[in-house]
Amino acid sequence: MSKEHYFDVIRGPAITEKGTLVSEKNQVVFNVASTATKPQIKAAVEGLFGVKVKAVNTLVRKGKLKNFKGKAARLSDVKKAFVTLADGQKLDVTTGL
Repeated sequence: MSKEHYFDVIRGPAITEKGTLVSEKNQVVFNVASTATKPQIKAAVEGLFGVKVKAVNTLVRKGKLKNFKGKAARLSDVKKAFVTLADGQKLDVTTGL
């Protein structure tokens, strides 16, 4: 796969409070495309960052209902990937590519 395709799969890191907590367990959290599969996510992380991936777990956070200027609206769904790195591997997503 080309490097451009990797950027279509991985939208960006999810820098949240939970994301920093799981970094102690050698995991990294990414927002990914809703159509991305676990093998595609694994290949994209290994291709972009040059690390060995042990496992990939995904979840879809359903969009919330919010009120905007008195009108109800639904935020879009977000798919996240929890990527577990192999022992001895390290990845710092706060620095750029």
